[in-house]
Amino acid sequence: MKTKAISSIFVLFAIAAGMASMAPDAFADHPEVAITTVDESVFSQTCAASQGGPGCYTPSTATVEVGGVVTMTNTDPTGVHTFTSGTVDGFAPSPDLVFDSSVLMSGDTFEWIPENAGEQPYYCMLHTWMIGTIIVQEAHADDNAAAEEAAAAEAAATLAAEEADVELMVVITDSAVMSRTQVELELSELHVNYDMTATQNGEVVFEETGLHSMENIATHQIDAVGSDDNPINVKVESLGIGAPGNSDNWTGPVGQVTTAQVVPEFGTIAMMVLAVAIISIVAVTAKSRVVPRF
Repeated sequence: MKTKAISSIFVLFAIAAGMASMAPDAFADHPEVAITTVDESVFSQTCAASQGGPGCYTPSTATVEVGGVVTMTNTDPTGVHTFTSGTVDGFAPSPDLVFDSSVLMSGDTFEWIPENAGEQPYYCMLHTWMIGTIIVQEAHADDNAAAEEAAAAEAAATLAAEEADVELMVVITDSAVMSRTQVELELSELHVNYDMTATQNGEVVFEETGLHSMENIATHQIDAVGSDDNPINVKVESLGIGAPGNSDNWTGPVGQVTTAQVVPEFGTIAMMVLAVAIISIVAVTAKSRVVPRF
């Protein structure tokens, strides 16, 4: 008796192509950045970078694109502050007239939209130890990186789609050889990597992982023989197609499972042995002219 099980896998291109849609938009809107003041910076200079502090504006260095919006808010409940573009030399301020929030009471907000790329220093006219920097980048300065990520995602989606197009066919054929079962796998692809398990009556009678077939045919011997009442269940799970030990470059379906229930008859070898025995008996009989009894 021969048992055949054929399994194939079809994966829609849309599933793989969906990876590309997860890539960041290369032409996103101009980002916004918010800058606030540190509490109690009216009375204390401990926040000042010159005093070893993190800075009296949060963040002390902010990044925005040309055309983006910088929102500056006085969140210090203890007093008033300004956001004035320019530099400070000691306690001598030098405004450059790019922007000036004027005096902001606690909770007040000022917005600035940069028009040119570059670094823009600023400070508080009332508390000159408070300084900060706004880094202005060209609009879409990250477009190249985003475009590269999108291209990589699209390439991965295309590769996944190509791999999904591979249809792996596995045909399982069995035959009895003496007191064992010979299982032959007919594979539609070369260099298939797979795991194979065989169970009988709930017990594992064969288990091998990380198998590799260079050819389209792979043969395995199982130390058990099935019957109609107690068949052998064979399971083959694909791991990918490619050279063994190089799984990162494997293609093709992964996780595809092919199963078969085998109840083998006499196999080819057993039949050959039986045929030779019969021929020998006939030859001896012909020579001795003795008719054997069976």
